Amino acid sequence: MGTISKLAAAAAAMTMLVTPIGASAETDLKTAENIRKLDIMLMVTSLRCRTGKDDFQADYRKFTAAHLSTLNLAGRQMRSSLQAKHGNKGAMRQLDRLSVGMANEYGQGHPWLECGELKKVAQGLAKERDPTRLADAAGELLGKRRSTNLAFAGL
Repeated sequence: MGTISKLAAAAAAMTMLVTPIGASAETDLKTAENIRKLDIMLMVTSLRCRTGKDDFQADYRKFTAAHLSTLNLAGRQMRSSLQAKHGNKGAMRQLDRLSVGMANEYGQGHPWLECGELKKVAQGLAKERDPTRLADAAGELLGKRRSTNLAFAGL
């Protein structure tokens, strides 16, 4: 499959992901936000874990490369929704607030995953190609309590 076909397939899958039948625009935005938050969480925790034996920055880069079209689409959906509510400048401020808030939240680590587990998560997500499963993983990983549904990471 060519690059354009892969991008088109990813965009179509992401559109189905964030526009389930009967879903509202709020559901779409929440899914896009969770995917963005997942990306930020993995980025921040990979930086936090970079000096130990469980450095997973390379795994995080593989994750972002594998999901670049999905991550970009989620970002565009968030920006578009926020622009409609707050205008261009306001949307950028809201996106910055979200990013800084996530960075602060995970700057001291994930609430229930250690660096070794986060490394396995990043490795598992880098292999995952289904945007729907990425959204499901985001829901599990962003929770405050330990999830028991992290089979993609071998946890």
